[in-house]
Amino acid sequence: MTATVDAPRARFARKPAELLKAYLGLVKPRVIELLLVTTIPAMLLAERGIPSPVLVLATLLGGTMAAGSANALNCVADADIDQVMKRTRARPLVRHTVSNRHALVFGIALGAGSFLVLWVSANLLAAALAVATILFYVFVYTLVLKRRTAQNIVWGGAAGCMPVVIGWAGVTGGIDWPALVMFGVVFFWTPPHTWSLAMKYKDDYERAGVPMLPVVAEPAAVSRQIVVFTWLMVVWTLLLVPATGWLYAVFAAATGAWFLVLAHRLHAQVKRGVPAKPMRLFHLSNTYLMLVFVALAVDSALGLPVLGWPW
Repeated sequence: MTATVDAPRARFARKPAELLKAYLGLVKPRVIELLLVTTIPAMLLAERGIPSPVLVLATLLGGTMAAGSANALNCVADADIDQVMKRTRARPLVRHTVSNRHALVFGIALGAGSFLVLWVSANLLAAALAVATILFYVFVYTLVLKRRTAQNIVWGGAAGCMPVVIGWAGVTGGIDWPALVMFGVVFFWTPPHTWSLAMKYKDDYERAGVPMLPVVAEPAAVSRQIVVFTWLMVVWTLLLVPATGWLYAVFAAATGAWFLVLAHRLHAQVKRGVPAKPMRLFHLSNTYLMLVFVALAVDSALGLPVLGWPW
């Protein structure tokens, strides 16, 4: 039986400022930052230059609405979990500032709106990919994987990789190999990013009955997996080099080496039994992803000569 954590109680929000804060809490703006960090560089690479600003803004709007929809529906599905976790007990549905029914309607409306925005401003493929991402995140990750397997974030994290594919499709109307490589970069980045957070909040996940890897495995096994996925991520970033210029290649190699040092350092600390700081890796993983994709964006915007394949 899961224990409960006393959450702050609040009445349903009535004032406009309260409502705005509550609904912003449902869409999880900080999570959506990943969308902005990855979508724009993907569009710049697809154009190998600067695409239409109207298309970029519309794609970001539609993508933000899709991500907000997935997050709001996730809040509805995970309301019972959020209530027993200290890290999430201030969310709107736990504080009762928004009803579950209103959150459900809000999430569905955002999803429908994202489809229309992307269809009208970009193309049907981008719109369909956005809806598929919402459905995958809610029905595959949240309702099935999250509560049943320690591999939840590995496969469920695929939803967070889709903004790069949607951005690419918005510009080209198709899906080409660079889009799949960018998908892989975020895919392999997600486990080290999330597991380092879960190491810190292991007790929270255990209390909620969520089998995150740090809950079901020894710390050394978790840090070892972080190292493995970090290597896969860094190698995957280099697969994009033939479609980019020297600027991206240099930054991908340098920042990748930096992240590998951090991952190996965490693993060494865990193995020695000395106090480790997984949250340091968690926060720096955001910086790493930003640097890689900003380098990709600048490289593409400048239209630097493509290095091409070495043969």
